[in-house]
Amino acid sequence: MARQQRQEGPAARLDVERLKAYSAPLEGRRGLLRLDFNENTVGPSPKVLEAIRAIPADHIAIYPEYDGLREALMANLAASSSGLCVPLTVDQIGLFNGVDAAIHAVIHAYGASGDTLLTTSPTFGYYAPCAAMQGMTIEAIPHGMPGFVFPLDAIRSALGRKPRILMLCNPNNPTGTRLEAGQVLALAAAAPDTLVVVDELYEAFTGDSVLPSADFAATPNLLVLRSLAKTAGLAGLRIGFAIGHAAVVDRVSRVTGPYDVNSVAVTAAFAALRDQPYTDAYVAEVTRARDWIVSELTRSGVSFHAAGGNYLLIWPQRAVAEVEAELRAAGILVRSMAGKPQIDGSLRVSIGTTEQMQHFWEVYVSLAAPGPRP
Repeated sequence: MARQQRQEGPAARLDVERLKAYSAPLEGRRGLLRLDFNENTVGPSPKVLEAIRAIPADHIAIYPEYDGLREALMANLAASSSGLCVPLTVDQIGLFNGVDAAIHAVIHAYGASGDTLLTTSPTFGYYAPCAAMQGMTIEAIPHGMPGFVFPLDAIRSALGRKPRILMLCNPNNPTGTRLEAGQVLALAAAAPDTLVVVDELYEAFTGDSVLPSADFAATPNLLVLRSLAKTAGLAGLRIGFAIGHAAVVDRVSRVTGPYDVNSVAVTAAFAALRDQPYTDAYVAEVTRARDWIVSELTRSGVSFHAAGGNYLLIWPQRAVAEVEAELRAAGILVRSMAGKPQIDGSLRVSIGTTEQMQHFWEVYVSLAAPGPRP
């Protein structure tokens, strides 16, 4: 009798068969204090909600239109306090279904089997699986310790080997490590054969953006990723931007679908960009809350690290899994960094409003008996 074969269907590409899917524990989070994924913790502008509610029913039945959205982003960036040293054009802005989709598209467009993706470690966890899908080699350089210092000399040396892509999360998630705009531009200028991608999802909270000083004609190998998720509260609608030289944006856009960004996200993005004061007020409140919680952590002698972004790392005295579970039972979500290089045993805690951080701290103190690590 012939041996019965397992019915699994055809095998995928070898790179995919080897891949472990990137996933995050995103279920069952509604109704809790969400300090686990660095989201906006209060929601978008009321003007965003009004715009969404006003969408005519028949508009849901037609494909989305993007006319004017790139111009709206350009005007928003130009009107910011830091402005733009070189005006942008519409062909320098790509629209994506969230920055995750932009990351995937960048690596799909530029990475191939045998190429190298250069980055730091630890950093955002989605870079590595996107590179692995393409069969790329991943070179992740650890941060300098103590203090999670950006490994500038090591990155410069690695760029001499001409990696295909350099991915910089600036400020870095989860360490908050920051690199000045001038240093980013210098890296790009020194490595014209490498696509230097700067993931700026958290720049609003620390002001390290390279955009105000970028000249994409001078550094065409520089690409900047932006989002309205963390600041304007549109994480659930998935919209992101890639900003760079028109030829690079064109190549990255070739590997996406024609209608990847949905019409509700487009409507919300227009409204959010028009209500920049709301976003600015939220960022200012997070900054105040960060100052407050840092002062409490310092006063209490807790081992922590806060450098950039709307998050920080805390090392509890007790087992990190236990503290994470007990905080969840108390209605507060944080993210365990167990097993991650350099930050094993820590919790990443997103920063919300001052009131939210006061509530977190009250519960954390009651559960974790904070104090310095032995």
